[in-house]
Amino acid sequence: QVQLVESGGGSVQAGGSLRLSCAASGYTYSSYYSMGWFRQAPGEEREGVAAIESDGNTIYADSVKGRFTISKDNANDTLYLQMNSLKPEDSAMYYCAASVYRYCGGRCLVRYEYNYWGQGTQVTVSS
Repeated sequence: QVQLVESGGGSVQAGGSLRLSCAASGYTYSSYYSMGWFRQAPGEEREGVAAIESDGNTIYADSVKGRFTISKDNANDTLYLQMNSLKPEDSAMYYCAASVYRYCGGRCLVRYEYNYWGQGTQVTVSS
């Protein structure tokens, strides 16, 4: 049973930073597979924010490039999202996702490429 548990969300003022974590369990050799972060604001579609493939290649949505950094601690099966220079429009529920494939190619930010999801952690950025 694969479980993904996010943490690190909270409330912050614009310009601030947060680091989200996603602990994976029951997911053998998580370093072998692609993982990603998605977010969903009320009334909006769930959108891909960042992804990392098994070889460490990273992919970012244009809206977060240069501000967010995705990384993985393979030894501890933990995925991170460092978020800097936060804006009010970054406010959303953030979800961790895991794939059963090593590479996601041009579809790394497409939600249907992922097989497992966490419950989410809320990020609120005030102006």
